[in-house]
Amino acid sequence: METISNIFHNDPLPPLGARANQSIKLRKFIISPYDSRYRTWETFLLVLVVYSAWICPFELAYLRNLSWKIFLVDNIVDSFFAMDIILTFFLAYLDRKSYILVDDPKRIAARYLSSWFLFDVCSTIPYQLLGRIFKKHENGLAYRLLSMLRLWRLRRLSELFARLEKDIRLNYYWIRCTKLISVTLFAVHCSGCFNYLIADRYPDPARTWIGAAIPNYRSESLWIRYVTAIYWSITTLTTTGYGDLHAENPREMLFSICYMLFNLGLTAYLIGNMTNLVVQGSCRTRNFRDTIHAASQFAARNQLPEHIKDEMLSHICLRYKTEGLKQKETLDSLPKGIRSSIAVNLFLPVIKKVYLFHGVSFTCMLQLVTEMEAEYYPPREAVILQNEAPRDIYILVSGAVEERMEIDGTEKVQEVLCGGEIFGEIGGLCSIPQPCTFHTIKVSQLLRLNTTVLKTIFKGNSDDRRVILNNLCQKMNQDHRFSTEVKEKSLQMLHQHFGEYSRCSSFNQDNEKNELKANNGHSMALEWKRVTIHMYSQRNKRAEAPRAKVINLPGSLDELFTTACQKFNNYCLTKLVNPEFAEIDDITVIRDGDHLFFVEL
Repeated sequence: METISNIFHNDPLPPLGARANQSIKLRKFIISPYDSRYRTWETFLLVLVVYSAWICPFELAYLRNLSWKIFLVDNIVDSFFAMDIILTFFLAYLDRKSYILVDDPKRIAARYLSSWFLFDVCSTIPYQLLGRIFKKHENGLAYRLLSMLRLWRLRRLSELFARLEKDIRLNYYWIRCTKLISVTLFAVHCSGCFNYLIADRYPDPARTWIGAAIPNYRSESLWIRYVTAIYWSITTLTTTGYGDLHAENPREMLFSICYMLFNLGLTAYLIGNMTNLVVQGSCRTRNFRDTIHAASQFAARNQLPEHIKDEMLSHICLRYKTEGLKQKETLDSLPKGIRSSIAVNLFLPVIKKVYLFHGVSFTCMLQLVTEMEAEYYPPREAVILQNEAPRDIYILVSGAVEERMEIDGTEKVQEVLCGGEIFGEIGGLCSIPQPCTFHTIKVSQLLRLNTTVLKTIFKGNSDDRRVILNNLCQKMNQDHRFSTEVKEKSLQMLHQHFGEYSRCSSFNQDNEKNELKANNGHSMALEWKRVTIHMYSQRNKRAEAPRAKVINLPGSLDELFTTACQKFNNYCLTKLVNPEFAEIDDITVIRDGDHLFFVEL
């Protein structure tokens, strides 16, 4: 997290071709602005900036004669900022065009001298010390006004808040509130000090805003005078105006006018920022309520059935919850490579469980998973309607989905799907109206894949296409819910689009032929499987004997053993196993491209 947050500190971007872990090497005696020690120095100076922001107006208004303690502290603070001016001549800077750190001393000096150097020097000169050296009224108003130039250092605080607002480790709301409160307190402090300065310098103390309320105010403690000035400042800022403290002479009236005009801008700034912070938190809720209200009115105006209205409202509610996660926005903002890596990490294990993709290459898996979009569906929502045009297929990641089929005018539940199952593939791949309706039972997460994208992916790979179509043919052959007419039409559409009709065979409406196909180990989809058979014998191996053959998979195990005996002469084959030495006793479990091992005992 710390590494990520540094991105918002204007860190330099690596040049093209640079390694990610390549360190930044600067010239000798040049300081990197991202060095941890320099960061600590900056933080220390920020503390001194806060002190300067408070003491400058206070000294100007209340301290006609500085005590030696305050005088010493002020000069020590000035010396630290003088050291920072020297360090800046050795501080590398980030070029805004190339985003590379510039460590050339001449360029660094030229940039600093042409920007903030003069202001930094003027805000660091110890004017009161110079007054004492030259014995010319070091506590005079002129020297004290020049000391107000130290407020130039406040630009560092502005840069600090701009950096903190981008720091993802901190709460943006509270950073903004802290900034607004700080601006308000500084304005109140400065205006109170300036108004007291005007009263203190007026020839007739009785005709001042504080003299009218406290006749001998100069004899009062410093605390009483400061609190009184802050009280006036706050009541004027908030436009309360109790009337107990008010301007008594033209100077004070003129200052009060200027202060109230300034308050108009400050109040607008504060209200605008606070409103923005509040609106950001309530905007989503208000839009959600408006959307719900509009959907309810739409359903009532068009006299939609109650169950359709419930589906609409449920979908809106679920979308509101998922929008708060900002998953889609986050993924859309990332490069395609990162999105692909995320999709593989999240959904590849689910894709591997889907029967349709059993046996396909890993490359095809990656292409499929990167094209899928995750969607959430509320309970009792129709995902696919029976007889609708096929556009997408869906894979269930979590939740549950009912498969319904309308039979004799009555919709009946055929099956309940769980995680890792696919639906909509028959209508999508065969380009026929969807044969079933699919409804969610509970909140479900689905992966949606456009059928056009799927066809494009496996059209370019004949091996993966044969595997997928073979899996689909076997599924339809084993599924007795579909009529022979539906199966025949599906295969005709497969033949039309992919030319696989002859290999998958047609579904004959004759029951005897269908039964014969069932008794032969599903020869319909096995003619075009290609497997590699190997010989494993405990007898002494002969170098001249071939140990592997590539064959077309026959329709039964008996035929497979006969073929293997012909390929491997003089061997008595007794058992068929896979590479993990698990025995195979069903021809239908063998996939295209499998390696089979015949054992001779």
